[in-house]
Amino acid sequence: MIHVLAEKLQKGGRMDSNNRTDSNRNPASYQEKDIKKDEKYMREAIRQAKKAYALEEVPIGCVIVYRDKIIGRGYNRRTVDKNTLAHAELTAIRKACRKIDDWRLEECTMYVTLEPCQMCSGAIVQARIPRVVVGCTNPKAGCAGSIVNLLDMKEFNHQAELTVGVLGEECSEMMKQFFRELRERQKAKKKS
Repeated sequence: MIHVLAEKLQKGGRMDSNNRTDSNRNPASYQEKDIKKDEKYMREAIRQAKKAYALEEVPIGCVIVYRDKIIGRGYNRRTVDKNTLAHAELTAIRKACRKIDDWRLEECTMYVTLEPCQMCSGAIVQARIPRVVVGCTNPKAGCAGSIVNLLDMKEFNHQAELTVGVLGEECSEMMKQFFRELRERQKAKKKS
């Protein structure tokens, strides 16, 4: 398990004490080709997040990649569907499982714009997804390192490698903009 701040590494930076690391993967091995591939698929996750944004949902998007092909896509639809389970990651997992006709996603990589919550982190472990790439962290509810790291608990029968910070500024800015607009809408609603 490792947290890699991809943008920092891409610029030749080093990991500091605030970044979580582990010995399973050497940050120096995170090469230019890895960065480009991760950015390509994170852009697809961002496209999904923008669909949620258009619905006035928290803009979280996710794609699951198997052998360099997207097999599952999802975006947050909790409010629209009035369903607690309508998270981007769960939708993408469900579609990916259907696509490969298996509940195990053992050769897949998940790309998600925001660090997964406890429910989605549990689903990642259950689906045996070996690698998760995250755009930005979620200090209030993130369970892939911010609050707790469910993806690296040795007590579970599966752990996932983690890369954090791929197009992180773009993902973070989209979240900030969404919540600014939400506060403005709520303020306007109170005035009327």
